[in-house]
Amino acid sequence: QVQLAQSGGGRVEAGGSLGLSCTASGRTFYIQAMAWFTQAPGEELKFVAAISWNGGATNYADSVKGRFTISRDNAANSVYLQMSSLKPEDTAIYYCAAQWSDTARGSVPAEVSGYQYWGQGTPVTVSS
Repeated sequence: QVQLAQSGGGRVEAGGSLGLSCTASGRTFYIQAMAWFTQAPGEELKFVAAISWNGGATNYADSVKGRFTISRDNAANSVYLQMSSLKPEDTAIYYCAAQWSDTARGSVPAEVSGYQYWGQGTPVTVSS
């Protein structure tokens, strides 16, 4: 099993910046891609960004390209999301996710089904 613990987030005015962190524990050896998703009230989970096991590949939703940066530190079993130029429509609960597999992959899935473990969620509120 893998546990994902999130930190960061909060409230910021439009145009501001926030950072999110997610640290994995447990059987982390088989964690491959890691990602961030959002969920706004009444909506389904929505892909934000993903990063491959070695950081060599990234994938971003069009809505965040150029504003958000995903990174990871495997020595710390952590993934990060740096968000800048935030907009009110970025307001949501942010979830980190981990792809767990004993087969080495370089994929960066954008689908919810591509990830087996999820963090507890962190609220981000962007006021206009």
